[in-house]
Amino acid sequence: MLTHLTISNFTLVQALDLSFGSAMTVVSGETGAGKSIMLDALGLTLGDRADSNLISAKAKKAEINSTFSIAESGLAVDWLRERDLIDDEYSVILRRVITRDGRSRGFINGVPTTIGDMKILGNLLIDIHSQHEHQSLLKRETQRRLLDEFGDLTKEASELRQLFYQCQACEKKLCDLSNDIDEQSSRLQLLSYQAQELAELSIQASESEELESEQKLLANAETRLYQVQQAILLFASDEEGSLLYSLSRALNLISDLNDERIKPVLDLLSSSRIQIEEATSDLEHYAQSCEVDPRKLELVESRLGKIYDIARKHRIKANEIPGLEKKINQELAALEHSGDDIDLLTIELASLKKDYQVRAADLSRERGKVAATLEIQVSKKLSELGMAGAKFQIALKPITGDQSASGLEEVEFLISANPGQKPGPLRDIASGGELSRISLAIQVITANTSSVPTLVFDEVDVGVGGAVAEVVGTLLRELARQAQIICVTHLPQVAAQGHQHLMVNKDSKPAGTTIDVVALSEIEKVNEIARMLGGVEMTDQSLAHAHEMFATAQK
Repeated sequence: MLTHLTISNFTLVQALDLSFGSAMTVVSGETGAGKSIMLDALGLTLGDRADSNLISAKAKKAEINSTFSIAESGLAVDWLRERDLIDDEYSVILRRVITRDGRSRGFINGVPTTIGDMKILGNLLIDIHSQHEHQSLLKRETQRRLLDEFGDLTKEASELRQLFYQCQACEKKLCDLSNDIDEQSSRLQLLSYQAQELAELSIQASESEELESEQKLLANAETRLYQVQQAILLFASDEEGSLLYSLSRALNLISDLNDERIKPVLDLLSSSRIQIEEATSDLEHYAQSCEVDPRKLELVESRLGKIYDIARKHRIKANEIPGLEKKINQELAALEHSGDDIDLLTIELASLKKDYQVRAADLSRERGKVAATLEIQVSKKLSELGMAGAKFQIALKPITGDQSASGLEEVEFLISANPGQKPGPLRDIASGGELSRISLAIQVITANTSSVPTLVFDEVDVGVGGAVAEVVGTLLRELARQAQIICVTHLPQVAAQGHQHLMVNKDSKPAGTTIDVVALSEIEKVNEIARMLGGVEMTDQSLAHAHEMFATAQK
């Protein structure tokens, strides 16, 4: 519900800070006092169009803040939470700033936002019934919502909407797959060729590295064999000059000396000879392993050439080919089953559409039953509101074409204001005052089911008086049991029913005209009701009448 409204430099309002109660708030004032200004300011925070001419004279900007309690508005809480705009789960502040240069900015809980989002959130928080643009009852989506809420069909309607979106998503996916079939066919051919080419080559993991190492060994085999053989000749040939021959002669010469002092030298030379013999043996074994095989080298280099060609073709490294082959096979498998996907999606879409048709037909039947009940109850309530000749009807017009998110029909409220008059849409048939009373009748009937916590009625009593005015006031007070009611009125019978009374005053001075709004005490309420009864001059009789009217209404 609306808890606070602050207005700064808006038209004739310099500064205004209003608090609202939870029940019925009445707004009154003399004709031309500016009662609509407050609602105009509120409308700006709900996404109404802004105009720099609305800024007070000499001011650079106008600013309006509206604060709503959302403790009992789950839809608003969910909407705010989805957009990460919630400060707490108890209140939300809508702020609108208008500057002289024509710019307008909107904020939700201090976060800059679009005017469209302010409108969406505003529709979840408040419903304004007036002769102005905020008359939401004129919108077909509002009419459908009221009908579904009244018939407890909100869950079914929501499920049908979700089913519709599922159908759309499935249909789009199927369409995308079907449109890509030619491209997929070309891609399939390419991948099939690449997969076959890689399969025939059958490159194993780390094969390229192993082949590169083997190629280096085979390519240098002759050189390495010659170098090893030369080393063996230097170490251990029988010819003079080899290391082993020279070492053996040295040992023979020294051993003939037969001197104990030279024994360590003999030991070292003997050890060296043994090491040289072992080294020579190892080199001979290595020489035997040095394979000189031109044919094998040719095969290895041929294999490497094929691997390098494939790598260059795909612009990857040779060791990345096995990974590429796996990726190609995975994509190929997916494409090969795309036809299966189309078949499955076709079956799924048919099933979803069938389910939609069944559920939509069920919802249509229920809407028809609920519409008949709502027509009777609203028409009866209109009679109580001085529109005895009025006939309220609900048209369920079949939607031409394919499915819709709302069902198989459009919901439209029709009214025949006078006997013999053909029922027509509310926008075309009802006058401003009639529309307000129709709104009141509908809201009273649907009060227990409506999800909107705050209702504003702007001059709902236009064109009525006497007993009908009392009925209007009684109904508004009755409605205030289920929702917060804010009512702009000229009728004392309505004003007397209010739990809170705000009075709008216009102060005209040579320096300029300003508007102020004050909350009235009980005595001031009675005086204002007396003014509304008798005009500017209050008599004892009008005061007594006002006191009696107020006391009776407040019981």
